[in-house]
Amino acid sequence: MVWRLVALVAFAGAVWYFAAEGREAPMPVVEDAAGEPTPSWADADWDVFGTKARLALDQGWDTLPPPAAMARLGQTFVGTAYVPKTLDPDGPERLVVNFRELDCVTFVETVVSLIRFVRLPEAEALLADRGAAEDTYEELLAGLRYRHGAVDGYVSRLHYFSEWLAVNAERGLVRPLTRELGGVQDAEPIDFMSTHPDAYRQLADSTVLAGIKDMERRLNQGPRWVLPESEIAAAAQGIRSGDIIAATSTVEGLDVAHTGFALWQDGTLRLLHAPLVGEEVQVSERSLAERIVAIEGQDGIMVARPLPDISSPAASDGAS
Repeated sequence: MVWRLVALVAFAGAVWYFAAEGREAPMPVVEDAAGEPTPSWADADWDVFGTKARLALDQGWDTLPPPAAMARLGQTFVGTAYVPKTLDPDGPERLVVNFRELDCVTFVETVVSLIRFVRLPEAEALLADRGAAEDTYEELLAGLRYRHGAVDGYVSRLHYFSEWLAVNAERGLVRPLTRELGGVQDAEPIDFMSTHPDAYRQLADSTVLAGIKDMERRLNQGPRWVLPESEIAAAAQGIRSGDIIAATSTVEGLDVAHTGFALWQDGTLRLLHAPLVGEEVQVSERSLAERIVAIEGQDGIMVARPLPDISSPAASDGAS
């Protein structure tokens, strides 16, 4: 068929490009004769995905409350390389799946999506069908990362993490906790992207920039709640292992500087995260409260608790 020939020729060109750059080319997305999905990820990514999904199922993490499951799975990523800007490869916006290189946000998205995957009733069967498993995971990932659950250009991505939290709260995937923990309203406007367009290659397109400005205006219409750094230690007992933590930024126009998961370890509430400093997924040596106070560019946190996906019959939200 003509479309298949075109796809394979394009893929051959991509293989040459990635080889020249010393990188592994992704596998082409092609359906078989029966229209069934075939693999589209690099083998290395499939190997990580399959290993961790199988571990989660074998350990029964799919039956745990989501925060507890995410805390356990998240710790298996300790040592994974921190790599920034993995979501911005050359070319148009596309869904990026990368289990080997994580930044602070993609670490959170990867763990949440993996736990949602293993909680599906058909997870065991999916692992025996690579193409179907990849398609299902991509649906779950896109449902977290994009405003309407699907890739529709650069503006469709949830770039500001406060919007990520708000949209996924509306979807019933997380429950905001910041206000009930003693948070205060943050009235500072969010406009960092539109006021720093040179920092984002996509914003050279005036239409995309206009879309980002519209998104920022909508985001600024709703309240944001922040737990100040001075109150984190007192509120710690209300935070569970596996709760999502977003460290708020002191940079003008920027809502969140860093993300990760809460982790109780040796009686201390720490942060499980992928930091630039340290260059790999790790557990903070300091307590969460001490870490936020010590970092000049951060002044508080937002907290959200992962909830069961309504499509999953597994354990409901409960104590971890």
